[in-house]
Amino acid sequence: MSIDIQRIRNIGISAHIDSGKTTLTERILFYTQKIHAIHDVRGKDGVGATMDHMELERERGITITSASTYVEWKGHHINIIDTPGHVDFTIEVERALRVLDGAILVLCAVAGVQSQSITVDRQMKRYKVPRIAFVNKCDRTGANPQRVATSLRDKLGLNSVLLQLPIGLEEKFEGVIDLIEMKALYFRGEAGEQVEVTDIPAGMLADAEDARAEMIDAASMFSDELMEAALEDQATPELIYDAIRKGVIDLELVPVLMGSAYKNKGIQPLMDAVNHILPCPTDIPIEAVDLDDDNTAVVLDSDPTKQIVAYVFKLDEGRYGQLTFLRVYQGALSKGDTVIQTRTGKKIKIGRLVRMHADKMEDIGSGDAGDIVGLFGIDCHTGDTFVGPGPRLAMTSMYVPEPVISLSVTPIDTKAQANMGKALSRFTKEDPTFRVGLDQDSGETIISGMGELHLEVYVERMRREYSAEVETGAPQVAYREAVSRRADFDYTHKKQTGGSGQYARVIGYIEPYEEGEYEFVNKVRGGSIPTEFISACEKGFKAPMQKGGLIGFPVVGLRAVLEDGNSHAVDSSDMAFQTACRAAHRETYRRAKPRILEPLMRVSVEGPGEFQGAIYRSLMQRRGVIAGSTEDGGFTRVDGDVPLAEMFGYSTVLRSATQGKAEFTMEFARYAPVPREVSDELLKEYGGKSDEEDE
Repeated sequence: MSIDIQRIRNIGISAHIDSGKTTLTERILFYTQKIHAIHDVRGKDGVGATMDHMELERERGITITSASTYVEWKGHHINIIDTPGHVDFTIEVERALRVLDGAILVLCAVAGVQSQSITVDRQMKRYKVPRIAFVNKCDRTGANPQRVATSLRDKLGLNSVLLQLPIGLEEKFEGVIDLIEMKALYFRGEAGEQVEVTDIPAGMLADAEDARAEMIDAASMFSDELMEAALEDQATPELIYDAIRKGVIDLELVPVLMGSAYKNKGIQPLMDAVNHILPCPTDIPIEAVDLDDDNTAVVLDSDPTKQIVAYVFKLDEGRYGQLTFLRVYQGALSKGDTVIQTRTGKKIKIGRLVRMHADKMEDIGSGDAGDIVGLFGIDCHTGDTFVGPGPRLAMTSMYVPEPVISLSVTPIDTKAQANMGKALSRFTKEDPTFRVGLDQDSGETIISGMGELHLEVYVERMRREYSAEVETGAPQVAYREAVSRRADFDYTHKKQTGGSGQYARVIGYIEPYEEGEYEFVNKVRGGSIPTEFISACEKGFKAPMQKGGLIGFPVVGLRAVLEDGNSHAVDSSDMAFQTACRAAHRETYRRAKPRILEPLMRVSVEGPGEFQGAIYRSLMQRRGVIAGSTEDGGFTRVDGDVPLAEMFGYSTVLRSATQGKAEFTMEFARYAPVPREVSDELLKEYGGKSDEEDE
């Protein structure tokens, strides 16, 4: 059955960890009659929330993978993706926002804009995702949704505007005032399923009229028609909704709604706002590139009769094989269709097509432009594009952050080794931030990811889902090496072994390069090194960067400049020049004063204001540099840059220092040189030697 594209909404629910995203999604599923009983994230019944379908998620009470579902609400078809809040699983948020048309940014009415709220906001801005804000937990002590709306403006630079006012707060929170319809909404019944619409309480009418005037003033900036109607006091709900919708789609307005998902209040008006305000697929211009026409940008059309263009944003290995999640951007995808995988050029026939509800699925015949569907039995990778016959189009890829932490994993027996191989193959395919490598010296398998929790979850999944018992080594930080000054080279490679020998001479210098990881500059003039050998020189300089000469970690920020050299008519070759450049690099590297870089993490610690001193101390004892702190409603947030190497075990220390009342999040900030004493320790640990020994 085809769905009217104007009535499709593709939305994500994103927020700081523990803001109530999954609880909110559970209520949405209940009110749209997708489920018939509400289960909580850490519920006493042991069932757990519907969208946390993985056993590990239910045990830990956190969302690990983004889960997809769909609901029907007042004639609209809404695809929803519930995303994790923990920064270790940030790729799940990236991949969801890459394919969504709109989002709900959930905020805690007490804590307001938190550290991960800032990260999520940055991701939404990266993909230009229009959003509405939902201030949750209005029943909590210290709740203040108006303050949260102000902090959206102050901390995130968003043009926030209240569409509702709370009726009571904390334990007296009863409902909300709808400023567009100017009615009071109360949520009755055992699970808040009955919405009672009444007149606004007399004591709140003046506040509501003031707030409505502010809302109309903000919305009228996007509609001349509303501005004229407002001057004559004739602003209708339809005019207000149209103006707000335009401001939201233009990314210049963020409407703020409020409620308490746990207490079943404020969810139905939020769903109404999704229908009225968030964009449908045709409202968001989408571009692909034509690979056959020099990557020229092509604007896609939601017309179901045009060439199929679909984007793979997530893979999941289930009991029926690999499930591929697709967003259809153009055309219509049907069972039996043949599509082309742009990356490989391989033709693929569509077999089973499904629509997902957490870990359950419903078979469908086709998915039109604007829809999110799943299909089975296809070998592909995250970020692939499928197209129908016609131009070779490809969607731009999503942003994938680099891993910052590694662990060695060793299977305990041969059976575990085979199972571990299967698990790692699947996990690397599913998660672009999870990497697997082999330590050349020890022969150990090394897994890398975004944090301790990220790797811990994958090790646990290996054991549970693949019966792969493994032993893990100590976490290893992803250090880097970089040169700190210019060093010249003049190196001659000469080898004679009977017959034609090897000869190459290279002259130039290496120096720090701030703009990227590596740059090769060819300044050779007069043909002293023939042009055909220049690419070999570039490869020769780049090869040793995989393993630096100090502690064996990759080298970054290096420019190799080739100025002159010499060749031999018979003995010079690609191999000779590659060898000469590799040797020149190694010989010059020490003289360029290399130093060790470590990943610094932006750490945000939040807790009661009484523990601010303890939080400061806990960060500074870990070589942390405090970037700033804010106090809001009795809570304090301290931001600082702390070396990743010092953050292992920090959660235990923080809990004991704050009586278990503080929490922290961290994400990669940048690489920075390590202090001298740390450098000496690392050189001892990895068998290197310090610069002084070299001079």
